[in-house]
Amino acid sequence: MQDLQARVAAVLALAPVVPVLVIDDLKDAVPLARALVAGGLPAIEVTLRTPVALDAVRAIAAEVEGAAVGVGSVRRPSDFVDALKAGATFAVSPGSSPGLIAAAREIDLPWLPGAATASEAMALLEHGYTQLKFFPAESIGGASALKALGGPLPELRFCATGGIGANNAHEYLALKNVPCVGGSWVAPAAAVKAGDWAQIEALARAAVGLRG
Repeated sequence: MQDLQARVAAVLALAPVVPVLVIDDLKDAVPLARALVAGGLPAIEVTLRTPVALDAVRAIAAEVEGAAVGVGSVRRPSDFVDALKAGATFAVSPGSSPGLIAAAREIDLPWLPGAATASEAMALLEHGYTQLKFFPAESIGGASALKALGGPLPELRFCATGGIGANNAHEYLALKNVPCVGGSWVAPAAAVKAGDWAQIEALARAAVGLRG
Protein backbone atom coordinates (compact mmCIF):
# COMPACT_ATOMS: atom_id res chain seq x y z
CA MET A 1 0.00 0.00 0.00
CA GLN A 2 2.77 2.45 0.89
CA ASP A 3 4.40 1.89 -2.51
CA LEU A 4 1.12 2.49 -4.35
CA GLN A 5 0.45 5.64 -2.35
CA ALA A 6 3.97 6.87 -3.06
CA ARG A 7 3.30 6.36 -6.76
CA VAL A 8 0.06 8.34 -6.52
CA ALA A 9 1.91 11.12 -4.71
CA ALA A 10 4.51 11.18 -7.48
CA VAL A 11 1.78 11.64 -10.10
CA LEU A 12 0.15 14.46 -8.12
CA ALA A 13 3.53 16.19 -7.82
CA LEU A 14 4.12 16.33 -11.58
CA ALA A 15 2.19 19.58 -12.11
CA PRO A 16 -0.26 21.83 -10.27
CA VAL A 17 -3.13 20.82 -12.55
CA VAL A 18 -4.34 17.39 -13.67
CA PRO A 19 -6.47 17.81 -16.81
CA VAL A 20 -9.74 15.89 -16.50
CA LEU A 21 -10.78 14.84 -19.99
CA VAL A 22 -13.99 13.56 -21.52
CA ILE A 23 -12.90 12.28 -24.94
CA ASP A 24 -15.71 11.74 -27.44
CA ASP A 25 -13.65 11.23 -30.60
CA LEU A 26 -10.71 8.85 -30.47
CA LYS A 27 -8.77 10.82 -33.08
CA ASP A 28 -8.48 13.72 -30.62
CA ALA A 29 -6.81 11.69 -27.86
CA VAL A 30 -3.18 11.75 -28.98
CA PRO A 31 -2.92 15.35 -30.24
CA LEU A 32 -4.80 16.59 -27.16
CA ALA A 33 -2.47 14.75 -24.80
CA ARG A 34 0.58 15.94 -26.73
CA ALA A 35 -0.58 19.56 -26.41
CA LEU A 36 -1.10 19.18 -22.67
CA VAL A 37 2.29 17.53 -22.13
CA ALA A 38 3.99 20.19 -24.28
CA GLY A 39 2.35 22.84 -22.09
CA GLY A 40 3.71 21.24 -18.93
CA LEU A 41 0.80 19.09 -17.73
CA PRO A 42 1.95 15.45 -18.07
CA ALA A 43 -0.50 13.84 -15.62
CA ILE A 44 -3.72 13.34 -17.57
CA GLU A 45 -6.99 11.81 -16.37
CA VAL A 46 -9.28 10.31 -19.03
CA THR A 47 -12.72 9.72 -17.56
CA LEU A 48 -14.70 6.57 -18.27
CA ARG A 49 -17.66 8.56 -19.54
CA THR A 50 -17.51 7.75 -23.24
CA PRO A 51 -17.30 4.53 -25.27
CA VAL A 52 -13.81 5.40 -26.55
CA ALA A 53 -12.27 6.26 -23.17
CA LEU A 54 -10.20 3.09 -22.75
CA ASP A 55 -9.06 3.20 -26.37
CA ALA A 56 -8.01 6.80 -25.76
CA VAL A 57 -5.97 5.76 -22.73
CA ARG A 58 -4.39 2.99 -24.76
CA ALA A 59 -3.43 5.38 -27.57
CA ILE A 60 -2.02 8.03 -25.21
CA ALA A 61 -0.01 5.46 -23.26
CA ALA A 62 1.49 4.08 -26.47
CA GLU A 63 2.07 7.26 -28.47
CA VAL A 64 2.53 10.28 -26.18
CA GLU A 65 6.02 10.52 -24.74
CA GLY A 66 6.12 11.97 -21.25
CA ALA A 67 2.44 11.46 -20.49
CA ALA A 68 1.31 9.82 -17.25
CA VAL A 69 -2.19 8.82 -18.28
CA GLY A 70 -4.78 7.69 -15.77
CA VAL A 71 -8.39 6.57 -15.82
CA GLY A 72 -11.06 8.58 -14.03
CA SER A 73 -14.67 7.92 -13.00
CA VAL A 74 -13.71 4.45 -11.75
CA ARG A 75 -16.81 3.02 -10.07
CA ARG A 76 -16.59 -0.77 -10.49
CA PRO A 77 -13.86 -3.24 -9.50
CA SER A 78 -13.61 -4.33 -13.14
CA ASP A 79 -12.64 -0.78 -14.09
CA PHE A 80 -9.27 -1.30 -12.39
CA VAL A 81 -8.52 -4.31 -14.58
CA ASP A 82 -9.63 -2.52 -17.74
CA ALA A 83 -7.54 0.53 -16.85
CA LEU A 84 -4.40 -1.49 -16.21
CA LYS A 85 -4.82 -3.43 -19.46
CA ALA A 86 -5.19 -0.15 -21.35
CA GLY A 87 -1.88 1.10 -19.99
CA ALA A 88 -3.11 3.51 -17.33
CA THR A 89 -0.59 4.47 -14.66
CA PHE A 90 -3.20 5.51 -12.07
CA ALA A 91 -6.93 5.40 -11.38
CA VAL A 92 -9.28 8.00 -9.91
CA SER A 93 -12.75 7.65 -8.35
CA PRO A 94 -15.34 10.25 -7.34
CA GLY A 95 -15.76 8.42 -4.03
CA SER A 96 -15.04 5.00 -2.57
CA SER A 97 -16.86 1.81 -1.65
CA PRO A 98 -15.99 -1.45 0.14
CA GLY A 99 -15.88 -3.21 -3.22
CA LEU A 100 -13.47 -0.72 -4.74
CA ILE A 101 -11.24 -0.70 -1.66
CA ALA A 102 -11.02 -4.51 -1.76
CA ALA A 103 -10.35 -4.57 -5.51
CA ALA A 104 -7.66 -1.89 -5.29
CA ARG A 105 -5.69 -4.07 -2.86
CA GLU A 106 -5.52 -6.86 -5.43
CA ILE A 107 -4.11 -4.90 -8.36
CA ASP A 108 -0.84 -3.09 -9.04
CA LEU A 109 -2.44 0.22 -10.00
CA PRO A 110 -2.18 3.37 -7.87
CA TRP A 111 -5.64 4.61 -6.88
CA LEU A 112 -6.85 8.07 -5.88
CA PRO A 113 -10.21 7.56 -4.11
CA GLY A 114 -12.61 10.43 -3.55
CA ALA A 115 -13.71 11.87 -0.22
CA ALA A 116 -16.20 14.67 0.48
CA THR A 117 -16.25 14.63 4.30
CA ALA A 118 -13.92 14.21 7.25
CA SER A 119 -15.55 10.85 8.01
CA GLU A 120 -14.91 9.55 4.49
CA ALA A 121 -11.31 10.79 4.61
CA MET A 122 -10.74 9.16 7.99
CA ALA A 123 -12.21 5.87 6.78
CA LEU A 124 -9.85 5.85 3.79
CA LEU A 125 -6.92 6.75 6.05
CA GLU A 126 -7.67 3.64 8.12
CA HIS A 127 -7.16 1.64 4.92
CA GLY A 128 -3.81 3.32 4.30
CA TYR A 129 -4.87 6.02 1.84
CA THR A 130 -3.15 9.36 2.37
CA GLN A 131 -3.62 10.72 -1.16
CA LEU A 132 -7.27 11.54 -1.84
CA LYS A 133 -9.50 13.32 -4.31
CA PHE A 134 -11.66 16.08 -2.78
CA PHE A 135 -14.86 16.07 -4.82
CA PRO A 136 -17.02 17.95 -5.71
CA ALA A 137 -14.77 20.64 -4.26
CA GLU A 138 -16.64 23.88 -4.85
CA SER A 139 -19.99 22.37 -3.85
CA ILE A 140 -18.74 21.08 -0.49
CA GLY A 141 -16.99 24.09 0.93
CA GLY A 142 -14.14 24.75 -1.46
CA ALA A 143 -10.68 25.78 -0.36
CA SER A 144 -11.85 26.84 3.10
CA ALA A 145 -13.15 23.32 3.77
CA LEU A 146 -9.85 21.79 2.72
CA LYS A 147 -7.94 24.23 4.90
CA ALA A 148 -10.10 23.19 7.86
CA LEU A 149 -9.48 19.47 7.18
CA GLY A 150 -5.74 20.12 7.25
CA GLY A 151 -5.84 20.84 10.98
CA PRO A 152 -7.07 17.49 12.35
CA LEU A 153 -5.85 15.44 9.36
CA PRO A 154 -2.39 16.82 8.55
CA GLU A 155 -1.12 13.61 6.95
CA LEU A 156 -3.67 13.73 4.12
CA ARG A 157 -3.12 15.30 0.72
CA PHE A 158 -5.97 16.17 -1.64
CA CYS A 159 -6.35 16.69 -5.37
CA ALA A 160 -9.32 19.04 -5.38
CA THR A 161 -11.69 18.61 -8.32
CA GLY A 162 -15.11 19.93 -9.22
CA GLY A 163 -15.96 23.50 -10.13
CA ILE A 164 -12.31 24.56 -10.29
CA GLY A 165 -10.98 26.82 -13.03
CA ALA A 166 -8.30 29.36 -13.75
CA ASN A 167 -10.17 31.90 -11.61
CA ASN A 168 -10.07 29.96 -8.34
CA ALA A 169 -7.41 27.23 -8.67
CA HIS A 170 -4.85 29.43 -6.89
CA GLU A 171 -6.99 29.39 -3.73
CA TYR A 172 -6.56 25.62 -3.48
CA LEU A 173 -2.94 25.51 -4.59
CA ALA A 174 -2.00 27.90 -1.80
CA LEU A 175 -2.90 25.20 0.76
CA LYS A 176 -0.26 22.87 2.19
CA ASN A 177 -2.51 19.82 1.81
CA VAL A 178 -3.25 20.40 -1.90
CA PRO A 179 -0.45 19.30 -4.26
CA CYS A 180 -2.65 19.81 -7.31
CA VAL A 181 -6.16 20.38 -8.60
CA GLY A 182 -8.11 18.63 -11.32
CA GLY A 183 -10.05 20.46 -13.99
CA SER A 184 -11.31 20.50 -17.54
CA TRP A 185 -10.79 24.18 -18.32
CA VAL A 186 -7.38 23.51 -19.89
CA ALA A 187 -9.08 21.49 -22.64
CA PRO A 188 -12.25 23.39 -23.65
CA ALA A 189 -14.66 21.30 -25.70
CA ALA A 190 -14.77 23.91 -28.47
CA ALA A 191 -10.98 23.96 -28.79
CA VAL A 192 -10.83 20.16 -28.88
CA LYS A 193 -13.56 20.00 -31.52
CA ALA A 194 -11.74 22.60 -33.62
CA GLY A 195 -8.38 20.85 -33.18
CA ASP A 196 -6.92 24.03 -31.74
CA TRP A 197 -4.02 22.32 -30.02
CA ALA A 198 -2.04 25.56 -29.80
CA GLN A 199 -4.76 27.11 -27.63
CA ILE A 200 -4.79 24.05 -25.37
CA GLU A 201 -1.00 24.12 -25.05
CA ALA A 202 -1.20 27.80 -24.11
CA LEU A 203 -3.86 27.10 -21.48
CA ALA A 204 -1.68 24.32 -20.08
CA ARG A 205 1.30 26.67 -19.82
CA ALA A 206 -0.83 29.22 -18.02
CA ALA A 207 -2.05 26.52 -15.62
CA VAL A 208 1.52 25.57 -14.73
CA GLY A 209 2.05 29.09 -13.42
CA LEU A 210 -0.99 29.09 -11.14
CA ARG A 211 0.89 27.93 -8.06
CA GLY A 212 2.73 31.24 -8.03
